[in-house]
Amino acid sequence: MYYKIKKVLLYISAIFLFVLLFNNTDAQKVFSVEYSSQADIKVFVVEYSSQADLLVYKVEYSSQATGNEGLWFFTEYSSQADKKIYFTDYASQADIKIYFTEYSSQAKWNNVSKKQLMY
Repeated sequence: MYYKIKKVLLYISAIFLFVLLFNNTDAQKVFSVEYSSQADIKVFVVEYSSQADLLVYKVEYSSQATGNEGLWFFTEYSSQADKKIYFTDYASQADIKIYFTEYSSQAKWNNVSKKQLMY
């Protein structure tokens, strides 16, 4: 009996570990909503990269939106997105400030303390 319980616990632990390792929980597929009440995150686009919490590069394909380093893919439908975002008119209304970069290599977090907002 003890060995059966041990075997079941080992099996459950293996499944849990598999889910943790291979589940992509990084939220980089985004959908822009019309109202702030629909959003998971409120975003303000700044004029200069030095003002931003996150430097974002818009990728062409969803498969390129990996990690949590600012490679964003804008989905066509909200159900396809990891996060729904709302673009605010004022920086004071935003959870994070972003700057859109020209190159994917420039995408990064300037303010790492806000990184958890995109998980």
